Amino acid sequence: MIWLMGAAILVVSGGIAIAEGAVDPAAVKSENGKYLDKDGNPTFKIGSDGTVDWYTYSGYRRYHSECHVCHGPDGMGSTYAPGLTSSLKTMSYEDFMRVVAAGRQNGNSVMPALGDNPNVACYMDDLYVYLRARASDAVGRARPAKKEDKPKAYTEAENSCMGKR
Repeated sequence: MIWLMGAAILVVSGGIAIAEGAVDPAAVKSENGKYLDKDGNPTFKIGSDGTVDWYTYSGYRRYHSECHVCHGPDGMGSTYAPGLTSSLKTMSYEDFMRVVAAGRQNGNSVMPALGDNPNVACYMDDLYVYLRARASDAVGRARPAKKEDKPKAYTEAENSCMGKR
């Protein structure tokens, strides 16, 4: 017997749980080492041997250097700020970018604007991809053991954003 509680219905697709209303995170194409879903949003790619794409790996590193203090380990939330793994199940890429860049206030809870912090702004796609992978249970709480090589286009974009020549 299946009981449907008030929470989202989970649909299993390719071994990844997807909440109703969420965009399918499956990678359908790659552009210069960045994987994209059917709607053109950045997404993760996990190999059968557990190798993660560069953006997921970098997102893990960036999340733990800039975000985990408030949002808890691996996006699980804390008493200070909400969990992001739940939010990323249904939050659009555009909304994620807007909230991270401009901030948001919800009652007494305040997400500061981080759009002028290059350690966040230059890596927003990485953060989104990592949190999307966590929200889909595609990666665990530990640092990914295997990763794809850093794409040349990624290095060029990173250097440009950080003001390096």
